Amino acid sequence: MKRRKFEMAAVPGNVARGVDDRFQVATPLRRLLNKVFPDHWSFLLGEIALFSFVILLLTGVFLTFFYEPAMTEVLYNGSYAPLRGTPMSAAYASSLDITFDVRGGLIMRQMHHWAALLFMAAIVVHMLRVFFTGAFRKPREANWIIGSLLFWVGFLAGFTGYSLPDDGLSGTGLRIASGIMLSIPVIGSWLTSSIFDGEFPGTIIISRFYIAHVLLIPGLLLALIGAHLGLVFKQKHTQWPGPGRTNDNVVGERMFPRYALKQGGFFMVVFGVVALMAGLFQINPIWLFGPYEAWVVSAASQPDWYVMFLDGSTRLMPAWEIYIPIGDGYVIPPLFWPTVVLPGVLVGMSVLYPFIEARRLKDYRHHNLLQRPRDVPARSGLGAMAVTFYLVLALSGANDVIADKFNISLNAMTWGGRIGLLLLPPLAYYVTYRICLGLQQHDREVLAHGVETGIIRRLPDGRFVEVHQPLHREDGELEYVGWVVPKKMNRLGALGPAIRGFFYPIEKPAEAPVSPAPPVDSETERSEITSGERR
Repeated sequence: MKRRKFEMAAVPGNVARGVDDRFQVATPLRRLLNKVFPDHWSFLLGEIALFSFVILLLTGVFLTFFYEPAMTEVLYNGSYAPLRGTPMSAAYASSLDITFDVRGGLIMRQMHHWAALLFMAAIVVHMLRVFFTGAFRKPREANWIIGSLLFWVGFLAGFTGYSLPDDGLSGTGLRIASGIMLSIPVIGSWLTSSIFDGEFPGTIIISRFYIAHVLLIPGLLLALIGAHLGLVFKQKHTQWPGPGRTNDNVVGERMFPRYALKQGGFFMVVFGVVALMAGLFQINPIWLFGPYEAWVVSAASQPDWYVMFLDGSTRLMPAWEIYIPIGDGYVIPPLFWPTVVLPGVLVGMSVLYPFIEARRLKDYRHHNLLQRPRDVPARSGLGAMAVTFYLVLALSGANDVIADKFNISLNAMTWGGRIGLLLLPPLAYYVTYRICLGLQQHDREVLAHGVETGIIRRLPDGRFVEVHQPLHREDGELEYVGWVVPKKMNRLGALGPAIRGFFYPIEKPAEAPVSPAPPVDSETERSEITSGERR
């Protein structure tokens, strides 16, 4: 019997055929790989958040190998000489060891921190893009809710990770969190003692935060991200209006191979940028803050940027206490309103907004095409109002630093923040609303009168007018369809296509056609051209 020759090239096909025979995965995989995604730079914001989360997982696994989540007091005897012999918690000592004694530990710590900041920033900017373009409308309300929850779960993940080094700055933040929990009426003292296992700071909070930070919260984030991506695949991806794009199709690239290869390259770009920032820009130098001591609080103790609005709201809140005469009486301290009620209101408003807008506009249709922010001035104004509200609170969270550096009264900064919080958001709404109306009017003018050519013509009566290039025939008129209106002649083909190349051209530009000159007979007598006057 002749032995069959082994063919290496046939192995992948045979393996794939065997897997499909057993699990019938060819059909769903084919549908998945043929999924079409539209191509636009604004759609990459969500990918930045996803890739930052992957970097967080990779660097976090490295850090867990060397971190000790314990509050046992030890004497530091590591490489950092200024703190040598100082009593501190084992958590802080292991964080210093990661920084100075573990090879690559410092850059891993800084990559982890920068990736966390980028993760939260990408979520916020991505949600702003979704909000301003109306991508949250039916049938994507669930994905909007998941995105809102991702921000707050990421907020919790950032806070727990921020507290793990047990340095002077993170301990101050943990003390503030304890005060926030104590401000909750009725259950505040019970909640605080349950989390800290008694009075602050206790001896177990770091271990509990460690379990939450490396296990519970990442699991919840993975579940939310998985649900978010699953809904994106199940529902059509939104796209901008344009030629050939309708509410019933998606124009773009298949997931495999082009889209997958592009996303792989983009992940490498994000990874490289995070690594570059970690190598060049110092962040959270815990060795400068020293170990946490409950009686030591330094000035200019600011949290990460996404927590700044809570710090600012706390500083702007007047010292108003509310006494409730029930039983022995309850006092609601001022801290309760900016740190517990305000986040609750923000969560409720963000989650319910898609349904509020649909009810207000009586719009219950499916929407797969995005809207330009200028076409929805009321929503754009609300978005600008929210961003301004956040910026005022964030700046107020650093009002002590601003007052010190610019020699301004801290009391004046506080009152300026309070007045700005009341006046600037409505002003931002009005200005944004008017800008959107002006942009709409400009689009309609271009559609009606054409594109400015830059050519000035003088009329017989002496007037000067600019020549416009019409966008439509004389017997018709273009309607606005929600897409970009060309406003420059090079968008209409007045200029040739751009030459490919970055530092130098990699292709030869096409030469403009030149009409040949008439042939000249060398024997033809040449005469001088004169004005014809006789002298």
